[in-house]
Amino acid sequence: MKRAAVLHAAGYVGRSLIDCLLVHPQLDLVAATSRSFAGKPLGAAHPPHTGRTGLVFSETLSDPTNLDVVFVAAGHGQGAAATGELRDQGYTGLVIDMSADFRLPDPAAYEARYGAPHPRPDLLAGAWYGLPEITGPPPAGTTLIANPGCFASAVSLALHPFAGVEGFHFHVTAVTGASGSGALPSATTHFPDRDGNMRAYKVFGHQHEAEIDRMAPGLPYAFVPVSGPWTAGIWGTAQSIVPAGVDVSALFEACYADKPLIRLWPGQLPELRWSVGSPFTDIGWKQSSDRLVVGFALDNLMKGAASQAIQNANLAFDWPETTGLLP
Repeated sequence: MKRAAVLHAAGYVGRSLIDCLLVHPQLDLVAATSRSFAGKPLGAAHPPHTGRTGLVFSETLSDPTNLDVVFVAAGHGQGAAATGELRDQGYTGLVIDMSADFRLPDPAAYEARYGAPHPRPDLLAGAWYGLPEITGPPPAGTTLIANPGCFASAVSLALHPFAGVEGFHFHVTAVTGASGSGALPSATTHFPDRDGNMRAYKVFGHQHEAEIDRMAPGLPYAFVPVSGPWTAGIWGTAQSIVPAGVDVSALFEACYADKPLIRLWPGQLPELRWSVGSPFTDIGWKQSSDRLVVGFALDNLMKGAASQAIQNANLAFDWPETTGLLP
C-alpha cells in the first residue's frame, strides 16, 4: 500500500478524490487537510463519507516525508504554494496537482492566462502534464504531475485524433455543470441564477485553450464555453467539414481503441448521463457526406479532475491505469 494524502480536501474535487481513494486497493488515505474543518471528521464537510472512515481533517501536514503521494486539490496559485511548501519540508515523493499552476511550462504563458506571476517557477521544469490517453505514462522518476483542466480534458480528447490532418477546422461548444466553478457561490454560479439558464463565458479567451493547443497542436478550432444548469458533467460538440479521403472512424480507432477509459460511440452522439459519476470519456460522431459532428461527455469532477488524478498515480506507480476505478 502507498500512503496518500489530500490537501485542501473540503471542496468538490477533494470529495471526489476521497471517494476514489477509499476504494483504491493500493492507495491508503492517511491524511486530509482543511483549515475550515480542522479537527472534524471528513463527514463534516462531506456527509456521504460519514461512517466510511474514522479520518479527521488536519489543518496542515505535520510531517509529509512519510507519504508516497500527495494530491493537491487547491485553487490556482494555491497549488504551487502548497507544492512548494511540501518540497521545502523535505517531501520528495509524488505530487499530483489539481490546479492550473503546473499545466503550462512557460511562466509567461501562465501569467498571460491567469493574470498573476507564477508562484513557483523554479518547480515548473520538473512537472509532467498528465492526460494519459495522449501523453502516456510519466517518465520514470517523475515526482510532479499537473492534472489537466476539465474543459481541456474533454475538448483535447475529442480533437486530438485530428491533429496533423490537413483541412479540419472545428467549431466547439461545450457546456459544464455548476460544480466546475467550485463550492463557493458567486453571482454567476449561484444556483437560483443558474437554474434554467445557459450562459456563454470567456469566448476566445478561456484559460484551458492553452492546454488544448498543446494536446491538439496546429489544429484550427474555435471554442465557446458555456455554463449549464446542472451539477456535474461536461457535454459538447465539435463540428467540421471533413477533407476528402479522410476516414474519421479510423482516426478515432487509431488513437483510442486500446484506451480503457475512452468509450467510442460511432454513429451516435453520447448523452451526458452516461458518463456522470464515472471515470470514462464518451466520444461519438455522426457524419453526413462531408459534414462531421463529434460529441463528447465526461464528469468534470471525475475524468476532469479526481479519477484522472488516480489514473495518473496508477501510471506513476506502474500499476494498471484503471486500478481502483473499474471493478
